[in-house]
Amino acid sequence: MLRAEHLDVFYGGIHALKDVSINIPQGKIVTLIGANGAGKSSTLRAISGLIRKTGKVFLGGEDISSATPEAITAGGLVLVPEGRKIFPHLTVYENLMLGAYVRNDKAGVNETRDWVYDLFPRLRERAWQKGGTLSGGEQQMLALGRALMSRPGVIMMDEPSLGLAPLLVREVFEIISTINAEGVTLLLVEQNAFAALRVAHYAYVLEVGRIVLEGTGAELLADSRVREAYLGG
Repeated sequence: MLRAEHLDVFYGGIHALKDVSINIPQGKIVTLIGANGAGKSSTLRAISGLIRKTGKVFLGGEDISSATPEAITAGGLVLVPEGRKIFPHLTVYENLMLGAYVRNDKAGVNETRDWVYDLFPRLRERAWQKGGTLSGGEQQMLALGRALMSRPGVIMMDEPSLGLAPLLVREVFEIISTINAEGVTLLLVEQNAFAALRVAHYAYVLEVGRIVLEGTGAELLADSRVREAYLGG
């Protein structure tokens, strides 16, 4: 479904990504784990066309390496950025509708909005509330709901649990599993390695811009090196 091959990214003289290749099969959850500065967010930004890179990116077999971010979104690949990046002065409804800007099927958009409201009942309850007045967990739901409004085939999520209380972290990962069960493919960047590996079908470990380890989520949960470095032993 989504494949990146031999990605390299430079920030001036800093070599941030070094020959990174990952594969996200259709219908699966794949996660990238690693320390701060390992290159996780750079990988997502490179795939989504937000930063310059060398290498190839394929979506559904189509080469999107040189596509604009707008074209990539229209093609069915959406990024939910770190920090949620909702529009605080717009209502929940308005934030959601902005996520459907690449669509022109009004009936279909309304159907998707109702589906999002079913996934996140609190968004329905707060439809006319300003986004900036929501709790952190509700804002994360809104960011994910906004991404779903374009009906993407693949969603990339950057640190969805950042700043959330443990109970909300559990809820967010339950929602991720629910969305995946609906047929959405997910690439997940997450510092909460334990939570990410529990839901992931496959995972990669990034260290200083390189993939150093990969395997199923269960395999990496059981790997002594991963447990020592990312799971507190």
